[in-house]
Amino acid sequence: MRRRPAAHGTVEVYGAEPPGVSRALPGSPQERQSPTMNVRRSAAALAAVGVLAAAAPATAAGSSPSPKVTVPSGLYGKGDPTYDGVWRQSLTLVAQRTLGYRPAAAAVDWLTGQQCANGSFAAFRATPAKPCDDKVTADTNSTAAAVQALAATGGHGGAVAKAVAWLKSVQNKDGGWSYFAGDPSDANSTSVVIGALAAAGTDPADVRKSGKSPYDALPAWAVPCDQDGGGALAFQPDKKGKLLANADATAAGLLGALGKGFVAEAGKAPAKDACVEAGHPTREQVADNAGAYLAAAVAKSGHLQSTLPGAKDQPDFGNTADAVVALAADGRTEPAEKAYAWLEKNAGQWATQSGPAAYAQLILAAHAVGEQPGDFDGTSLVSSLNALGPAPHMPAAEHKAAAQEEDSKSGVWWTVGACLVAGIGIGFLLSGRKKRQP
Repeated sequence: MRRRPAAHGTVEVYGAEPPGVSRALPGSPQERQSPTMNVRRSAAALAAVGVLAAAAPATAAGSSPSPKVTVPSGLYGKGDPTYDGVWRQSLTLVAQRTLGYRPAAAAVDWLTGQQCANGSFAAFRATPAKPCDDKVTADTNSTAAAVQALAATGGHGGAVAKAVAWLKSVQNKDGGWSYFAGDPSDANSTSVVIGALAAAGTDPADVRKSGKSPYDALPAWAVPCDQDGGGALAFQPDKKGKLLANADATAAGLLGALGKGFVAEAGKAPAKDACVEAGHPTREQVADNAGAYLAAAVAKSGHLQSTLPGAKDQPDFGNTADAVVALAADGRTEPAEKAYAWLEKNAGQWATQSGPAAYAQLILAAHAVGEQPGDFDGTSLVSSLNALGPAPHMPAAEHKAAAQEEDSKSGVWWTVGACLVAGIGIGFLLSGRKKRQP
């Protein structure tokens, strides 16, 4: 879920990419020429570019030093939050709630403090006490992510309602959304907003502009089955109007077509494994065709390939994690589990280097396929994530229920004293449990 800087044109992404490496922004000519640009990937995933730069140090030669940004209290991660603060915090809170944690009040307060008076969120505001002005560039992705997080944490109905109202106000006439209000709609932004609407208890089908809902917009980005990349979704049409398959847009669009957000579980298996042509595909057909594309893409290696410049034969860990969630939601259990198994063997270093958003993505992937994130090839994704910010709380009742459910699956009965629950934490406990066997 690669996040994008809150400014038009190109910028140097310090702390995520090596200084001097420019990244095309939403709606910019650079990005329109590169439809494989990932929209929802957090800055955590952009750390992979830093790895590539290490192999080609000339890329960053002669660049100025990165400015230092103080990481605010309550925010997860130590990296520069300028371009992904709200996004990585939102993913973290969603992942924690999915595990049964109550996020720390300081973490939730930091997120709510980022909201503008009109309900929107920008990628990051260094001075949240100062009212938002024309220099604050709100975006739909940050706002939609925050909605999903605040809806999950509960008790913030007013903030959620204001954010949803702002999202509705910037819907495009085709029923979709762009990253920045006023730009052409894209598959990723439309899908993340669908997830936000669903999380807020609003049926996306009822959110319309000029008579069209986001479900009407998604088929316009679906690549026909008889074309290269058939079944996939494009981010946007290229300059000539051609649809080029984009794995990140495909995973996002699949979840959007199913009306789901960041959190998904195994769904009903599709009627057909392959792409099925339809003149006017339903949103369910869009999802199933997208699932067919992703399943084929991970069939050989178990992972997706990076399309970033210079990333020859490099795996894309973040997109693979997103694909696991999408494939599971579409009922394609086998390829989802294969991709997760590959992540478990290979993505540990990526998560360590990338930070909270990466850990959250892997936790959500584990949840989607029913695996235990407390034992990720011997490492606890749970404790690793929680250590990057204020400690969340695991209510005793919720922990007991989770323990009993796991016991019923494994047949091993055990008890945990209340002091042990409070002192050790669920991440450590989960790491000692038996993993679900495929």
